[in-house]
Amino acid sequence: MTDYVDLFGNLCDRFTLPPGYSTVRYDAVVEVPGILDDADLDVVQVPVEDLPDNALVYLLPSRLCLSNVLADQTWELFGNGPTGWRRVQAVCDWVHDNIRYDDSQSTPLTTSLDVWQQRTGVCRDFTQMAVTFCRSLNIPARYVFGYLPDIGVPDPGYPMDFCAWFEAYLGDRWWTFDPRNNERRTGRVVIGCGRDAVDVAMVTTYGAPVLEQMTVWAGEHSADKHFGR
Repeated sequence: MTDYVDLFGNLCDRFTLPPGYSTVRYDAVVEVPGILDDADLDVVQVPVEDLPDNALVYLLPSRLCLSNVLADQTWELFGNGPTGWRRVQAVCDWVHDNIRYDDSQSTPLTTSLDVWQQRTGVCRDFTQMAVTFCRSLNIPARYVFGYLPDIGVPDPGYPMDFCAWFEAYLGDRWWTFDPRNNERRTGRVVIGCGRDAVDVAMVTTYGAPVLEQMTVWAGEHSADKHFGR
């Protein structure tokens, strides 16, 4: 087992599994701010010519975020609205209000064009739809994959899973946005970020392994108990 840093700065583990059954377990205590996601309604959009070099890749269409295909539709929806933070929030509002959560309609090959046409998906699809809109509007946006504990919100009543949200580059930094939940949350733990879900899949496999079971949890740390697998 070895590790490496990928093109997007993510620390990745690389390992070979022997034939037969294997169990992979990961536990960690992670220190994150105990406050809601940062917000600034007045932060401005940065002109393309003034963006830092490392943000430019997040303006380009990618395999699952077809911003070039949906550019006309995007400008029809948001071109006459506010700019900066408020424009990105308008994107999140639209995705949250118009895409129905349905895990039976989504696959690893589902693109933002599919979501646009079907109006269904999971958090990954909500995020990739919003990323597509932002890139079409010349706002750098990167896909984020991680844990989202249920801190400060009602128990959703279903098993936890990994979560996806995105970050948009505004002003002089990256800001967190979450079109699936569409509210500021506490305790996000970033596992990785990239152009879309292809870049930060939980596991990328070669061969023919079959995932039989996966359990995910994350919650607030206490002296005698911690979560995060």
